[in-house]
Amino acid sequence: MKSTVFPLLAALSLLAPAGLVLRAQDAPKPPAATANLLPDDADAAWKVVDESLTPPAPPKEWNEKAPTPEEIAKFKLEMGKFAGVAADKAKEFRTRFPKHEKAEKAKEYERRMLAAAVNLGATDRAEALKAAGGPPEPDPAAGGPQDELQKKLQAAAAAAMQKQSEGLPVVFGEFEKGVRALQKDYPDRPEIYAALLEISEGLPAEKALAIAKEIEEAKTEPALKEQAAGIRKKFERLGKPLAMSFTSTDGRKVDLLEMKGKVVLIDFWATWCGPCVKELPKVIEAYTKLHPKGFEIVGISFDQDKDALTGFVKKKEMPWVQYFDGEGWANKYGKEFGIQSIPTMWLVDKQGNLRDVNAREDLVGKVEKLLAEK
Repeated sequence: MKSTVFPLLAALSLLAPAGLVLRAQDAPKPPAATANLLPDDADAAWKVVDESLTPPAPPKEWNEKAPTPEEIAKFKLEMGKFAGVAADKAKEFRTRFPKHEKAEKAKEYERRMLAAAVNLGATDRAEALKAAGGPPEPDPAAGGPQDELQKKLQAAAAAAMQKQSEGLPVVFGEFEKGVRALQKDYPDRPEIYAALLEISEGLPAEKALAIAKEIEEAKTEPALKEQAAGIRKKFERLGKPLAMSFTSTDGRKVDLLEMKGKVVLIDFWATWCGPCVKELPKVIEAYTKLHPKGFEIVGISFDQDKDALTGFVKKKEMPWVQYFDGEGWANKYGKEFGIQSIPTMWLVDKQGNLRDVNAREDLVGKVEKLLAEK
């Protein structure tokens, strides 16, 4: 069994002092600062500022291999740059829209993001932080020192990892016990719900659904509620027909409902996603071995550059269809199906029903089992 780490907790130890909320995806390069980071409409500009407080979580490949100290240090610096850009956006907002009701909030965001940037290694932001008033005072409502909860979460994860020999379901179950115990003392902390979200990805559908609904109803960060809604929608689709129709990048017409009799892998991916590219040889192997027996693949690309996608597909000799709309994380099917991270692989059976939403592990074995069904 592959070893598994909890990237969420690694991220929490880096980002929690800034009060940032996590989003599960692979970290792209931070956007370069420009003279104008926000749109001209004040309300639209505030939405950009608010969303900039949600940085990417650590690379999903950390789920399969513990990161090296060098990789953690690099990730930390990247997050520092993201926090710096978020501070720039907050400063621009309060400067351009000083009479807006969110102007004071933007000032608070600027200080917090600058403090985060400095804490994460962006020393070039130290003077800006000083000019903005210095690090903000700890929030009394946060329930005590931020690092205290982090230490306890880390300890709970470490205790759970002692159960690796008993399988991942046992590991996640043990981790949930630890988090639930902490929830009694820290009922309103977003890190608790973020940890539960991480746990839900490793639990059976029924338990994952219960956790997702719990978080949706909780008084916590909107970004966490959004992720929970995505998980709920994903598991609620299991056992039901999956509808999808589009014209592929190469002009082929695709209608999932017309592919009954085939076992279909829905591969949510992107060329810029390191773990997706790393997974590709396994996907090609499965296709080569099982396509003659009725196995098909439908790629759902989160790319924004069509030439990059088509060039990559040609170079890697990927014969299956690809959906592309250039919207990146706003991808039509990504939004419809609540995809929170990539690579994500779903399997549709010969009756057209969604059967597996975590198909990466033992892909060939899972496809063979579905092909053998009547």
